[in-house]
Parts: sequence; C-alpha cells; structure tokens
Amino acid sequence: MRGNRLRSDPAQLSLFDLSLAAAPSWPAIWTEGELLCFDLETTGVDRFSDVPVSFALVRMRAGAILERTVRIVDPARPIPPEAIAIHGITDERARREGMALDQAVEVVVSALVSASGLGVPVVGIKLDFDLTIVDVLSRARDGRGLVDRGWRGPALDALVLDRHVDPYRPGRRTLVDLCRVYGVTMRQAHSAECDAEAAAAVLLAMGQQYEELSSTSAFELHAAQAEYHRTWAVSYDRWRRSRGLVGLDPAEVCWPLAGPLGSEAGAA
Repeated sequence: MRGNRLRSDPAQLSLFDLSLAAAPSWPAIWTEGELLCFDLETTGVDRFSDVPVSFALVRMRAGAILERTVRIVDPARPIPPEAIAIHGITDERARREGMALDQAVEVVVSALVSASGLGVPVVGIKLDFDLTIVDVLSRARDGRGLVDRGWRGPALDALVLDRHVDPYRPGRRTLVDLCRVYGVTMRQAHSAECDAEAAAAVLLAMGQQYEELSSTSAFELHAAQAEYHRTWAVSYDRWRRSRGLVGLDPAEVCWPLAGPLGSEAGAA
C-alpha cells in the first residue's frame, strides 16, 4: 500500500488495530521490520506548553514507504512568527486546512499505542520532544498519558543513538547534519513528513554501519537509550555549569518522556 493517504479518523488506522493483527510475526532484526516514523511541527520549543501544527505518521518497512498519514493541525492559538519562519505553516493555513487539536492528539496517541502493542518501533529524531508534547496533551484531556494508555515503546531516536556510537565527532547533530553524515538525501527540512522519513533513513543507515545497533533488538535499544541519554545530559549539564552557563532543565535527563512522573515516565 503505497501513497499518501490522509486520514482523520483514528479508527481508520487499521494497521495498528490490535483486533486485526493477532500474534504478528516480525523479523528479529529491526532494520528489516516495520517502523512507524513520527514527527511533529509545533508552535514553539517548549514541550510542556507548545502544541502541534502538523504531524506525520509514516509506515516503513526496510526503507520502503508503505503508507503516510500527514495532517495540518489547527492549534487554536496564534502561531508565533519565529515558528512560522521555520515550518511555514501560518495561522490562516492552520485554520483553513487544520484538523482540530483534540482530534489530532487522538489520532497520534491511537497510532503510537497500537504500534507499541504490536512491537512496532516508533522512530524519529529527538523523540523526547515530540513524545512528551503528545503525552502532555493526552494528560490534559483526561489525566491519562501515553504510558497510562498502554504505550511502552520501543522507540528509536537517531540523535540519542548517534551520540552513543560516535560521541566525539565535532559539529552539530541536527537532522540535516545527520543526513549529511550518513549519506541520506533530505527532501525538505522542517516538514513533518520529510523529517520523519529522513530520520528513519538515518537510523537504517546507522544500522548498516554499526552492527552494535542492528544486532540489538528494538526493545533492548529502547532501554539502553534511556541510559545513553541520561549519561549525555548529565555530562552536558556539568559542562555548561563549569562555564557559567545555565544548566539543563532537570526534565532533560529523562528519555523518551519527560513530565510529572519524572524518571518513571522517562523510562516508559
């Protein structure tokens, strides 16, 4: 099933309907199995108060796109000019084309939780940002976050894994930078669809380059990344403070979720 299917009803995400997929058989190597590529574009950079203006959920298997669910979201608030300058989604477009925020959250939560139940990894870059936004908005609806709804991962984060396998490489580690390092062609930066697919392509390229990653199960990598990220955050916080800079927000230590549950939420 190729193509760009735009879906607004969470019940239509049949791939992740557990009643339709009893006892699935997945390849032992995550690089050969199904992935759920995920990305948000948002109103800003605060994962506890900002909201999505677009999202992408892309099914991929062994690098091939199976299906895309890509939507503009009406955030029901003004989009700051600095955010518009990055992703290009204006207030007018969000109102004209956007799905209601509550509905968008339900679509994303439903896909993430159902994929988790099937053991399908969610993949992206800096997933602690995107997943925490979804978690916070889910809690705002009825007090239940992703973990409360049954999400347990696995998640594979290109940034966390790149820091682990190549910790001393100089330079920035944005998605554009990682695409350059791993030989991935990126169609358009700061488009939820393109960012989601590029991050997945980076992860697959990393899997080919580092046997340590491809020979480890997605669930084992999920658990390991929580510690990889914590180690990086503590070290980076120490470095910043040693130079008189403001330290990291304590929530930065948690991966893949940061929130009121602290480390428990972070471990998922």
